[in-house]
Amino acid sequence: MHQGKKGFFITLEGIDGTGKTTQAKLLAENLKKRGFPVLLTREPGGTLLAERIRTMLLELGEEKPLPLAELLLYGAARAQHVAKIISPALAAGTVVICERFSDSTLAYQGYGLELDLEMITEVNRIATGGLAPNLTFLFHLEAEEVWRRIRQRAPEGSGDRIEARGCTFLEKVQQGYLKLAEAAPERIKVLPCQGKSVQEIQELLLAACFEKLGEEAVTGEIDHCRGSRPGCE
Repeated sequence: MHQGKKGFFITLEGIDGTGKTTQAKLLAENLKKRGFPVLLTREPGGTLLAERIRTMLLELGEEKPLPLAELLLYGAARAQHVAKIISPALAAGTVVICERFSDSTLAYQGYGLELDLEMITEVNRIATGGLAPNLTFLFHLEAEEVWRRIRQRAPEGSGDRIEARGCTFLEKVQQGYLKLAEAAPERIKVLPCQGKSVQEIQELLLAACFEKLGEEAVTGEIDHCRGSRPGCE
């Protein structure tokens, strides 16, 4: 049905704890049911080398990477991921759904760690070969609520290196994301998650995807998590 069409690149962004992983999996399942070839992946990660870099970046080890070293490690993981996984899939006409991409680096290392944004943009350009998403969803939830959820699932001292930076850091990253969305409103769609169910958010994702993919609006049943818990957990 969709053979011969060029690929389509979708990214999901936002601070930790906003529900990206759950929604990415559901989105992949729902698009597959409608006949789209789909690849679901994540960053940092997606290849063996990139997953090893992910472990280095997130584990709370004895040696903490400098902000610049952290930026370059993310760039190395992204270069491997794009060349080995994302670009070939897009060339084959696949819809690629990636949890985090270059916007994360601008938000976390730029606005969060206050590295130079132009330098980060150049690192991203080199790592991606100029590849940019066709559509990005920014999951928005207040940093205080996100921090509460993080502490519930990972008591103090048991989270990863990013979570260990605390609520103030997450707030800076959140504001950075909103600035990125303001600068690119056609690509980045902000999804207010507060109080919305998993199904409600998935319906918003699908409607926006089909609009961009040139399909009719979504109707009928869709896969969603059972229960009435908020969609951004």
